[in-house]
Amino acid sequence: MMINYQLHVHSDFSDGRAVPEDYVKKAVLLGFQALGFSEHSPLPFSTPFSLKAEKGDAYVRETARLKELYAGKIKLFRALEFDFVPGFSENFAFWRKKLLLDYAIGSVHLVRPDGDERLWFIDGPERKRYDDGLQQLFGGDIRKAVKTYFSQVNRMIETQPFEIVGHMDKIKMHNAGRFFREDEKWYRNLVTETLQLIKEKDLVVEINTRGKYKKRAQAFFPDGETLRQVKEMKIPVLISSDAHHPDELNLLVDEAANRLLEMGIRSVVFLKDGMWEEVPLI
Repeated sequence: MMINYQLHVHSDFSDGRAVPEDYVKKAVLLGFQALGFSEHSPLPFSTPFSLKAEKGDAYVRETARLKELYAGKIKLFRALEFDFVPGFSENFAFWRKKLLLDYAIGSVHLVRPDGDERLWFIDGPERKRYDDGLQQLFGGDIRKAVKTYFSQVNRMIETQPFEIVGHMDKIKMHNAGRFFREDEKWYRNLVTETLQLIKEKDLVVEINTRGKYKKRAQAFFPDGETLRQVKEMKIPVLISSDAHHPDELNLLVDEAANRLLEMGIRSVVFLKDGMWEEVPLI
């Protein structure tokens, strides 16, 4: 089966490289049945990637215009990929209500150490930024740093209203096997704790292909043992390209679908009438 929808997409309302309609046109050309815009949520400090709070109304108007314009050709959704930063980010419910969102993705890109207002940026193309933050904020203690990341993810899961967990093990990307291995017991314990919370809250885990097609990672987020646990725990999944350009909408999506089948996962979920519906991969 071809995955013919995407629910994790960034336009130039946040850090994407094209206007929303360009994504819609590309999605229609690809034969998509649905497309969901999920801009990075506003934050109370300047970033190069977040939706500006003052552009929230424009985001609503433009996505509403496109929904009407392309009705009958493709189903369009409005969402946010929320950045959860303890002590900084607003409750997800505020922007969910204000922007009339169809769903929400919860992610951690900025890790805040306990008792510190400085933030560790674990994403982006620069590995050096990851390394510098590890040294400056955690004294090079990778276990403490990774534990802080997963604790922040867990706190988000426990306190915020959202449906999809974005790239749940993104912390591994710039590690690239240098500071820890994914088979180490302490790391597996942290992942297991997070997956248990995801299961308890009935959330969806996305299989994010962006790190791999951008050649910043060797595997999907998640993959390997973590993906095996997702399967064993019967946690629902969907495949996200995390596109920042229309040409990225379907990158490695078929490969991810085949990977799921290899792992024994036979279906993904799709949002229909506000509910998650299982869609078979074969």
